[in-house]
Amino acid sequence: MTLAGKRILLIIGGGIAAFKTLDLIRRLRERGASVTPVLTQAGAEFVTPLSVSALAGQKVYTDLFDLTDEAEMGHIQLSRVADLVVVAPATADLMAKMAQGHANDLATTLLLATDTPVMIAPAMNVRMWDHPATQRNLSTLRADGITVVGPNDGDMACGERGPGRMSEPMEIVQAIAATLRDGPLKGRRILITSGPTHEPIDPVRYIANRSSGAQGTAIARALIALGAEVIFVTGPADAPPPDGAELHRVETAHQMLDACHKVLPVDAAICAAAVADWRVASASSSKMKKDKGGLPKLELAENPDILATLSQLADQRPALVVGFAAETDDVAQNATAKRLRKGCDWIVANDVSPHTGIMGGTENEVTLITAAGAEPWPRMSKGQVAARLATRIAEALVPDAAPQ
Repeated sequence: MTLAGKRILLIIGGGIAAFKTLDLIRRLRERGASVTPVLTQAGAEFVTPLSVSALAGQKVYTDLFDLTDEAEMGHIQLSRVADLVVVAPATADLMAKMAQGHANDLATTLLLATDTPVMIAPAMNVRMWDHPATQRNLSTLRADGITVVGPNDGDMACGERGPGRMSEPMEIVQAIAATLRDGPLKGRRILITSGPTHEPIDPVRYIANRSSGAQGTAIARALIALGAEVIFVTGPADAPPPDGAELHRVETAHQMLDACHKVLPVDAAICAAAVADWRVASASSSKMKKDKGGLPKLELAENPDILATLSQLADQRPALVVGFAAETDDVAQNATAKRLRKGCDWIVANDVSPHTGIMGGTENEVTLITAAGAEPWPRMSKGQVAARLATRIAEALVPDAAPQ
């Protein structure tokens, strides 16, 4: 991966995650990018101008009213000479100011004055991230065309755990590379669900399936290669998530649906996850013991239908909704009926009978079901299936810019 010749304007916000920006600068420069750093007053409480300048090999900009810099390079010019403006960490305060159009320091003035694409890497306490005000601001920024990478789940410096950790430097580098990469899907935002879901029976047991998540990861990588901004919502899959995607990890079907709702609007939704159809209606809060005699009685309840929900949205329905159908008999017939029943645009159907070795394997043999009918594809690797599907998605979303 190279970023040779790319110019990054890096705005460093105030938060403990600011220390990661030192490694981010190093990683970007290793790949040939130049980095012009802007350090907020709060950011300077966590990293010093000297350390940032030493790693960037450039002067650090901090003051809106530095007359020397205004003579040599005004803040308007500074905001427009980069290929990408990156805000890392993007604190709750910075996101709020961006959403409301504030311009009371150098960083916010640059962000308001720029006509360059902007990417943010949020970082904050989990309760701040989940607060309705932050989520409103996030929706506003996305609607304004700003790319968001992360945040990740995990332990925080404050001692709490959950979403709010800034993405790791290499995750941000991958996202930067994807954003700057030219391709037919550049500027398109695509949601992918992947992997199985785990529906708890008790704290140690769950209902699941054999999905590895490999096909979903392959599709995400293929779409990223065509320039798409990919939001990857994954259950507990064996396959690692793709680099360069906005990652959301979930366990259950309800959590997956909630995550999908939160990232709307998107241009397309690819529902590749093997979501469990049923869950235990009342999961036990403690481990169920077999020494009580008799078999446990598990009452099942139906899980939400994520594909149908996204396909039938009254507003914010993606322009293209693609579902998957894992069948063991009458593949094309059952998948065609499923497309009509769910209301989606396409179904990617495959035969997952045990003798095929497809479920959890490295190859796939699919039939693409559209309004025009059934289109069988030959057996090929899951990566090849993903590349072919990504090309078809590009043709559907951007007919005049389909890959050759």
